[in-house]
This record gives sequence, structure tokens and C-alpha cells, in this order.
Amino acid sequence: MPVQGASKSDYNQKSFWFYPWGKSVTHKGVDIFAKKETPINSSTSGLILFSGTIPIGGNVVLVLGPKWRLHYYAHLHEAKKPSLSFVSKNTIIGTVGATGNAAGKTPHLHYSIMTVIPYVWQIDSDRQGWKKMFYLNPIKYF
Repeated sequence: MPVQGASKSDYNQKSFWFYPWGKSVTHKGVDIFAKKETPINSSTSGLILFSGTIPIGGNVVLVLGPKWRLHYYAHLHEAKKPSLSFVSKNTIIGTVGATGNAAGKTPHLHYSIMTVIPYVWQIDSDRQGWKKMFYLNPIKYF
């Protein structure tokens, strides 16, 4: 669980691959709700490939972890580690916020896990189901 102190009651168990979901069409992660500035821990050891700001995600951190998996943390109030930093599991990498397309909404962390090695067996007939080969359900790892 990347948000300190969060539990199952702080996110919707059915939010991964929820449709419809704004500009992204389908929700490819989980939103974990918490008070603004609650610490966010890295859920894996790895290398921070990017720590900065993008339009939709706001303040984000992208960690390359084991098995070539990308761990994406979005809508942060503040990122605490710079790009190209090595982190270990449970290192504080940022704080919960409401930046990017979450501005004006309840503070939360959008967390998703992507793989650069396609898992073709995960493709199905869901809306954007072909993209499931690149996204893992992060709720299974909590």
C-alpha cells in the first residue's frame, strides 16, 4: 500500500479498468484517497525515471522496478525524490495531493503498474481490453 495509513476503505475495489473514465476512457489504476500531504511510499525498490509535472497527472513520480514494471504515482502534492534516484521499498517519494486533472477534487493518489513486456494473455473484450497487456491491477499487490 503506497499511501501511509491507508486501508481497503480508502479505495474502490472495482475501480481498476472502470469504464467510462474521462479522457482516458478506462481507469487503468486505482485512486487511494487520503488527507492532503499524507506521505506516499514507493511500493517497490527501483530507479525513479521521472519526477516532475505533466498535464493530466500533475506532479508525478515514475519508478522502474523489478520485472521491468513501471510504477506510476500521480496527483502528488509534492514529489520528494528527484529523477534518476534509486529508492527502496517504503522510501517516501511524495505526498498525496490533487494536481493535474484532479485539481479541485478530493486529494488522492492515482497509482498504476505498467509493464514494458506485454502480457498478451491478459487481452480481453473489455473496452480498451487490448491495453490490458500493458497494465496490471495494482489492487492485487496491496
